[in-house]
Amino acid sequence: MSQSFTFSVLATDGKARRGEISMPRGTIRTPAFMPVGTGGTVKAMYMEQVRGVGADTILGNTYHLMLRPGAERVARLGGLHEFARWPWPILTDSGGFQVMSLSKLRKLTETGVTFRSHVDGVRYELTPERSIEIQGLLDSDIQMQLDECVALPAERKEIERAMEMSLRWAERCKAAFGDQPGKAMFGIVQGGDDAALRVRSAQALAAMNLKGYAVGGLAVGEPQAVMLEMLDITCPELPADKPRYLMGVGTPDDILKSVARGIDMFDCVMPTRAGRHGLAYTRRGKVNLRNARHADDHRPLDEESACPAARDYSRAYLHHLVRSQEALGAMLLTWNNLAYYQSLMQDIRAAIEARNFAARAAEITEGWARGDIPPLA
Repeated sequence: MSQSFTFSVLATDGKARRGEISMPRGTIRTPAFMPVGTGGTVKAMYMEQVRGVGADTILGNTYHLMLRPGAERVARLGGLHEFARWPWPILTDSGGFQVMSLSKLRKLTETGVTFRSHVDGVRYELTPERSIEIQGLLDSDIQMQLDECVALPAERKEIERAMEMSLRWAERCKAAFGDQPGKAMFGIVQGGDDAALRVRSAQALAAMNLKGYAVGGLAVGEPQAVMLEMLDITCPELPADKPRYLMGVGTPDDILKSVARGIDMFDCVMPTRAGRHGLAYTRRGKVNLRNARHADDHRPLDEESACPAARDYSRAYLHHLVRSQEALGAMLLTWNNLAYYQSLMQDIRAAIEARNFAARAAEITEGWARGDIPPLA
């Protein structure tokens, strides 16, 4: 643990990096997966459980928290760490992605974005400076610049306009962030699926000498091959001594392939959302507990898992909970999914340290391909 924000690369294997981000509230072991706690809660989980499965940090969202309960209120109540009972590092997204998705409710200018809340229709203005101010009120440890994320596919001219706007907003966010000891502001590389624009964005952000860099605007519906191509192009342009964060990603397979290209940090709603809909992530791939084949199956989801949700409850019981829409079903499967994701990240970190990441990634992928255990006869 450090009183300043530092990032160290401890081991490499090819382009894969094993590192550590250290700051006053704790250390983030990388590659890291950050559970999404959009509104100050990781859905269907106690914070003690989130920490217990191995998470070093969680993600909060500026847009949702500014609407409910309000950034100023959170500040009066001691900040997001105290409010949510999570004393370890928190990263906050700037709110840009959510605002940009409100295409019929927002107006974009050089100054920022004005929009109407999807909750009650109240009008708000989110500028780069206000986004940083809100993140400061929340007292998050890693704060993201406000950017404009263009949905793909899009015309090159539109992608370029948004990318250049995001660079100007990054400069304004950097000025607004100032010097906050022990904290960091990350810039966000944009450029859609255009290689030249991605390079321009990455190089311009690198010149700003920020404490970390994110790759945004991917995993928004484009094929995985396009996402990986953009990472192949972008990562070499980012400073090797700064953390790299791929926003909104993703599936376990996305994570393996992105780590191989030099990504250090991930977040995604997938494991928590899937858990609320009866889908479990396991070392044997995805298991749909809604399927009737599980109704009389006394076996656990995964007898080798360290997570009680996977090891101690029968598939029949999990199936019953899901089909009956019992809250406990969502809780147990979310617990399993986050435990699996964190176990995967620990496996990845150990493989990089042992310099056998490619071989271990192939073994993990092969386990998914073999599929779930056969149904009971």
